Amino acid sequence: QVQFVESGGGLVQPGGSLRLSCAASGFTLDNYNIVWFRRAPEKEREGISCISFSDGTTYYVDSVKGRFTISGDNAKNTVYLQMRNLKPEDTALYYCATDWSGRCDNYISTKTPGTSWGRGQGTQVTVSS
Repeated sequence: QVQFVESGGGLVQPGGSLRLSCAASGFTLDNYNIVWFRRAPEKEREGISCISFSDGTTYYVDSVKGRFTISGDNAKNTVYLQMRNLKPEDTALYYCATDWSGRCDNYISTKTPGTSWGRGQGTQVTVSS
């Protein structure tokens, strides 16, 4: 059974850090991508970062570039999103997903996970003082 389990969210003050995890099971990440999406209340879903286990490519949207770092651990079949210098506008439900391709580039900015995607339920990140 294919599963994605996100963890690591929580409440953090502005300027703080969190590390999110996306643990995949039921398959191996070797040839696929993982995209981190976030959905804030009253805002559009946003693809913010991706990693390709096919060719090692990573990508970040401008709003998180320089603050977030995506990485993967093949042995643990897990993807991490290290988030630093968090801002209130980073508050959202964060979830990981794959479209079962190895692609990772700016196409994530226009994508909405469909029924064929694999995805988790998400982890909430709240940035507030």
